[in-house]
Formats: sequence, structure tokens, C-alpha cells
Amino acid sequence: MKTTHKILGLFLALAFVFAAGESAAQAYPNKPIKIVVGFQPGGGTDVTTRLVATKLSDVLGQPIIVENKPGAEARISTEYVAKAAPDGYTLLAGASGQMVFNPGLFAPLPYDHENAFVPITLLNSDPLVFAVNPSLPVHSVKDLVALAKAKPGTLFHASAASAFFVAAEFFNKQAGVKIIQVPYKGAAPAVVAAVSGEASMIVMSVPPINAMMKAGKLRPIAVTGDKRSRFLPEIPTVLESGLDFEGITWAGLFAPAGTPSAVIDKLYGGLAIVLKEDSMMKRLVSIGHETSGTGMPPAEFAIFFKKELAKWTKAIKDMNIRG
Repeated sequence: MKTTHKILGLFLALAFVFAAGESAAQAYPNKPIKIVVGFQPGGGTDVTTRLVATKLSDVLGQPIIVENKPGAEARISTEYVAKAAPDGYTLLAGASGQMVFNPGLFAPLPYDHENAFVPITLLNSDPLVFAVNPSLPVHSVKDLVALAKAKPGTLFHASAASAFFVAAEFFNKQAGVKIIQVPYKGAAPAVVAAVSGEASMIVMSVPPINAMMKAGKLRPIAVTGDKRSRFLPEIPTVLESGLDFEGITWAGLFAPAGTPSAVIDKLYGGLAIVLKEDSMMKRLVSIGHETSGTGMPPAEFAIFFKKELAKWTKAIKDMNIRG
């Protein structure tokens, strides 16, 4: 009899917890939501997050605050959200560098990078661009490799995040050259360095450098996607240029592990509305984003995230690249 009472008590307790969770999810959101960005204001992830947050706030009916917590290649922000309450009120705008490159570059991390988050949706997915200062006598990957070999130790690339650093290091190893990394605290100062000539080149996604390329202040020589960019159709891919390297940079929205599925569904429901609007799609394109995959459902994004994490953790280990 006592055993029966214990089982019944456990069942009732679980039912109460489930009902409380469902009730909380139904009331969600009833206060402001915070999205944490691990980079300085003005970078690609920051700009995209703020753009999406403004529209999502209208859909969900609550203010959405974007908070920048830069530092340590976004490890500070990632750990902060990983350890936040799983209630849907603290979210992470996770860029590919911090989510799938950092685990290989900086292991061990103070959080479980594979299981610490619930992926919600993809915000953007873009190739990287190799762009040089126009004063450099370089118009192609072939030119860059030749110059780096002729003048070893004299070329520098401005780096603002793990994804950009890894791309440049892959290039170095495959081309047999050494273009030296100069780290900057954010995309904006890295772009300034490349434009001013303080750095010889930059590896970055299109949005932060689009205006500078259009103005002729940076010269694109290659993109890292599996096909040419819609924004730079005349610029070849790195693959076309003779090196076996292809990759993208992306950003997505994540919640701490344990966040109720009903809350995830509500967030995704709002994001699906926002990201599929014609006006938002046009706005993303206007700042230099490709829109392929944008707004994918949580289950699909989770598969994408796991594949990217496995791919790049292995690649970084195989190439012996360290942060």
C-alpha cells in the first residue's frame, strides 16, 4: 500500500510540474527578453540581431533588449547564456565562430558546448570574403600566395572572430604561406585596420565590409562558399582559385538547455513570421546577407548545428590550429 501511495505521489508531483511548466509557457512572454551578443556593436551578428529583435518584439508583444557581452572570442557571452535560467528570457545570438569553432580552438570550455543550448533557428548564413587593401598589388588568390611567399612575415590579416581566424589559418596551411593574424576587438576596428592599411587584408562576411568594397576601399579577391556570392558574382570562390577550402559563417538564436519546448515553439513561431516577411528578406539582402536557410525550424537547425560542430571540431584538430 505504501508503495502504491509513493508511486501515486510521484505521479501527482510530475503532473504538477508539467502543468506548471505548461502554464508558464502559455503566459510567455510576460516580461522583457534579453538576447546576448558576444561581439562589439556594429558587427554582422549584432546588426542582424538588432534588426530581428525589433520585429520580434512587435510580434511577441514584449520589449527585446540586445546586450553586448564581448570578449574572449565570444566565450564570455556563450558561458553566460549557457548558465542562465532556462525560462526563455535570456537567449544567445550565437555566431558560427563561438558555437562551432571555439570548441576546437579553446578546449576545454567551461560549458558543455554540444548540450548546453537548444537551437531555435538560423538567422543568416553567408560565405566569407578574402579582401585586400587596394594598395597591395594583389588581384587574385594566386597573386596573394605569390606575394606572401616572396615577402614572408610582411602580410597581416585583421581578425575579429574565431570564424575569420580559422578561415585565414586554413588558407595559410593549404597555400603554404604565413599571413600573420592581428586580432581586433570587433568587426568595426578590424575593417578600419584593413581599410587604413594597418593590416594587409581581412577575411570577413559580406555585411560588415560591403560598403567598403563598393567604395573601392577594399578589393575582394575570393569568397569561401561552394558557389559565387550573389553580391560579388564576378569574384571567384577559393575552390575556383585552386585551394581546397569551402565554408560559411552563420548566426542563429539559441536558448539555454532545459528551456520548455512550448517556449521554444513560441519563439520560433514569432521568428518564422519575422524572417519570412518580404520586407525582412529584402532588408537582410540589402545589408549583404544571403537568405538561404534563414528561419529553418528548430529540429532542422539542431541537425545543422550538430553537423557543423562535428565537421569543424575535427577539421581544426586535424589541421592543428589553436586559438
